[in-house]
Amino acid sequence: MTTMGVEEEFLLAHAESGIAAPVAEDVLRAAANDAVRRELRETQIEVTTGICRTAADLEDQLVAGRELVAKAAATAGAVPLATGTPVWPSPPPSASSGRAGAIDERYRGVVDDYEACGCHVHIGVPDREQAVAVLNHLGPWLPSLLALSVNSPFQSGRDTGYGSWRMVQQSRFPGSGVAPHFTDLGAYEGEVSRLVDCGVLIDSQMSFWLARLSGKFPTIEFRVADTAGTVGEALLQALLARALVGTALSEVVAGREASAVSPQIAAAAVWAAARYGLDGPGVDIRTGSPKAAALLAAELLVHVRPALEEHGDLALVKQLVEGVHHHGTGARRQREAGPAGVARLMRVREVTRR
Repeated sequence: MTTMGVEEEFLLAHAESGIAAPVAEDVLRAAANDAVRRELRETQIEVTTGICRTAADLEDQLVAGRELVAKAAATAGAVPLATGTPVWPSPPPSASSGRAGAIDERYRGVVDDYEACGCHVHIGVPDREQAVAVLNHLGPWLPSLLALSVNSPFQSGRDTGYGSWRMVQQSRFPGSGVAPHFTDLGAYEGEVSRLVDCGVLIDSQMSFWLARLSGKFPTIEFRVADTAGTVGEALLQALLARALVGTALSEVVAGREASAVSPQIAAAAVWAAARYGLDGPGVDIRTGSPKAAALLAAELLVHVRPALEEHGDLALVKQLVEGVHHHGTGARRQREAGPAGVARLMRVREVTRR
């Protein structure tokens, strides 16, 4: 059974105000667990699951990780918030060293106010060569993963008008968005090396593509989703990502190569998903034409249905998708609560499993 794992990034905030709190080091010491890690800013924390093979195992680990970081944050007088961007203006970031300092120096104003939090999904693949072929098949479906996950409508106390302001911020970095079409692993690695040589990436471990080969693990890493408002929404991203990889692997084994996508149409599709989420128009990368975002999400489910059935995940994924439609995306729920209510709405400890 194909393996999966999830990295969840959370904003550390003062419990009542929701203003970001630079207490990551305190949280790390209190957690004393390798599953809890530093992120770019002192106001962020990351929690990772282990390698999982079943939805039940992943769900248990997601719940445990959220409980762990919530308890650790409480010792520092803070709460972790499951939001893709901070609602209120944050204190100026302190000077960073090491790799984080290099990122600050390289990207300057682009990264000065960057506290974006995402839900990153790792899916195991047989080998890196085959993973590149799989990656080529994923592009048309990534905007729908984003549309399902939008959870960052606010920035500095204002409604940006976007479902995912995090994605807008991420798109400012060089080489962001849907990865180009690659003929083989050599072409992929050569492109990453060229971007490093050109000075737009810090090192070969960094790229801003929404799906990429992991530099650390034998996985494809999906970096498209905002931090999930609920455990169920994180689980949904993982199960859909695994089904997309499984579907693509079937295509690759059958000798069916993916068609190259237009970079401009792909960028338009990502922008539309960030702007409207599920509640408006989208762009079909396959045809280069407009289509309702909700319809594109439904087509995604049809596309991956055999893979979902193979893993026994179909009924659960249908339930989770229906939940997003019924309760609204994280962005819609944040807007209904208003900026003052987000600090209570998005606390990870108070979120149920689904």
